[in-house]
Amino acid sequence: MKFLLIKFWLLIVTTVQLAACGENIWNNPYAASDAGENILYSVFAERPKHLDPVQSYSSNEIQFTAQIYEPPLQYHYLKRPFVLIPATAKEMPIVKYFDAEGNQLSDETHSNDIVYSVYEISIKPEIFYQPHPAFVTDGQDNWLYHALNEQTLTSIFKLSDFAYTDNRELEAEDYVYQVKRLAHPRLHSPIYGLMADYIVGLKEYAAALKSAELNLPEGEIYLDLRKHRLEGVQVIDKYTYRIKIHGKYPQFLYWLAMPFFAPIPWEADRFYSQLGLMQKNITLDWYPVGTGPYMLTENDPNLRMVLEKNPNFHDEYYPTVGMPGDEENGLLKDAGKKLPFIDKVIYTREKESIPRWNKFMQGYYDASGIGSDSFDQAVQLVGQGEATVTEEMEEQGIRLETTVAVSTYYMGFNMLDPVVGGRNERERESARKLRQAISIAVDYEEFISIFANGRGIPAQSPISPGIVGYRDGREGINPIVYDWIDGQPQRKSIQTAKVLLAEAGYPNGIDRKTGAPLILYFDVTARSSEDRSKLDWMRKQFQKLNIQLVVRSTDYNRFQDKIRKGNAQIFEWGWNADYPDPENFLFLLYGPQRKVGDSGENAVNYDNTEYNQLFEQMKNMENGSERQLIIDRMVEILRYDAPWLWGYHPKDYGLYHSWYQNVKPNRISNNNIKYFKIDANLREAKRREWNEPVFWPIALIPIILMISFVPAVGAFRRHESSTAVRKA
Repeated sequence: MKFLLIKFWLLIVTTVQLAACGENIWNNPYAASDAGENILYSVFAERPKHLDPVQSYSSNEIQFTAQIYEPPLQYHYLKRPFVLIPATAKEMPIVKYFDAEGNQLSDETHSNDIVYSVYEISIKPEIFYQPHPAFVTDGQDNWLYHALNEQTLTSIFKLSDFAYTDNRELEAEDYVYQVKRLAHPRLHSPIYGLMADYIVGLKEYAAALKSAELNLPEGEIYLDLRKHRLEGVQVIDKYTYRIKIHGKYPQFLYWLAMPFFAPIPWEADRFYSQLGLMQKNITLDWYPVGTGPYMLTENDPNLRMVLEKNPNFHDEYYPTVGMPGDEENGLLKDAGKKLPFIDKVIYTREKESIPRWNKFMQGYYDASGIGSDSFDQAVQLVGQGEATVTEEMEEQGIRLETTVAVSTYYMGFNMLDPVVGGRNERERESARKLRQAISIAVDYEEFISIFANGRGIPAQSPISPGIVGYRDGREGINPIVYDWIDGQPQRKSIQTAKVLLAEAGYPNGIDRKTGAPLILYFDVTARSSEDRSKLDWMRKQFQKLNIQLVVRSTDYNRFQDKIRKGNAQIFEWGWNADYPDPENFLFLLYGPQRKVGDSGENAVNYDNTEYNQLFEQMKNMENGSERQLIIDRMVEILRYDAPWLWGYHPKDYGLYHSWYQNVKPNRISNNNIKYFKIDANLREAKRREWNEPVFWPIALIPIILMISFVPAVGAFRRHESSTAVRKA
């Protein structure tokens, strides 16, 4: 027994010594070979559904696509308000205006007199795509991988299984090809409906492509868009193309900074249009191909996704000018240096907030949002309510970055639903009063206080602060939900909501026709315990009106399918502005943008004739008092109809470790990773400091064992003694 204790003690000592000498941190979740490497570690919660730029439109997707694809324009990283600058374009597009006879008009011509606008875009030469098998030939101009046979496909399971890759130069034709893809019959682009109203001939082109697809040879699925002319786009030369749109649409420049208008080479479209590859999920939706600073090298959306530096990325440099305060905040230290600074980005899927937060505090994630359960640990309010990090965070070198998000979170009512939307005039009037009653009952001031730690502003309309058209103060409140009392908006009483509910035909939450309780269905993508708390809170809000709320939880992709098909009754969703213009919020309720039937972004399928007419008038106007009056009337209509429960506009709080540099948060510009910088040596040192193993509990084990053995040893000796006596 004594010998066993000695061996155990030696084992403990040896283990501790080996651990002390080891290079690896015990709890490091990453490969040992990554230690000290120039890698950014981030997280994602929902798996992206689309990485094809013609279909991708969700924030969980654009965090990847914006790093891979390059539209012709981008936003200046540092300037506020946001300023468009060239990306692959040589200069800002030249815009010319024409009348119906093709005569060029002056720039000062009233928008009503402009029949066509033509955008001429010239791109920079010497820009190359990332390495990809779609570009490989056999040396005799035959495509090596464009017609794969079954034997070749037996050894192909992912894109990296192809033995050879190649690249080619970016051309104007690639941008034209992508514009054509907006009308592809199999792709269902979410902006097709909107762009069909602008890009000349796009509607007719969609019909032509649909007919051409029906006439494809049996077994062929590739539709070569080069063979089909689209009137509204034209290749001028290798590096120049034009886009012709109806009327005057100043916001079109913003669209040219979005992945929808990034280039797609026909070779990639041809390569991915092979049934054998599609069956193996090797598609453009899974493996993007672009000219951007990064390329996707690993796609396991249930576990992790990896971006690596594109070895063919063209010359681009960090901005040399910014805003007042940027230099003092260290945002111009890398002015003029070549981009990107980071070699690799590893995204790990984290469904729960607690492990995500713990890994951030251990230094394994470089940045973190702040959940309500960790807010007090991270943030303190000082002075005039100014937010700063707590002393504990400051000691770790963690800093807080805040910004007003150009976003809105809302609860949507499906207007195609007979209860909350109505099928005829009588039902629609009842549903409208029901929606108004619910809008009063759901107390978003309380929601912001409890679940967002005050980080938000109750919404009065779709338009967020900082956007033209947003009204503040008394003239900005929603009179259906609020009264203006003592210089402040005050939510109307629950009694007012109950009166509206009774007028809707549900006195005290009972259907007057059937005598049954009113039951409504709420579709969500809840995952965490915090989500469940929010849902419990939401049920209580409806219970104020004696309405039973049934929660139907599902994953995000299934949720998107239900919204697209109009199968949800009530749901919660949000919108991050694509560009800083009120049109980008107001089009979310434009009738021809309905999700059902039109595949647009009007998720509640709202359709009001007057609102639609005003939207069509407003969208092409320059900012000014005339446009503001139209916006005010549109907002008034929306408040009365209440297709949304307006929710709130969030304030973004982000925590960043000291080694994470060049960060200036915003939600308009998404291609920002190329500007970020990591001090990998500092991170490695801090990780070791914060994750040093604690060995003293191990040293206690043999002591505890020895103490526990004392009674046993005593009993054993007494037993041996008594046995010896008996034998004697």
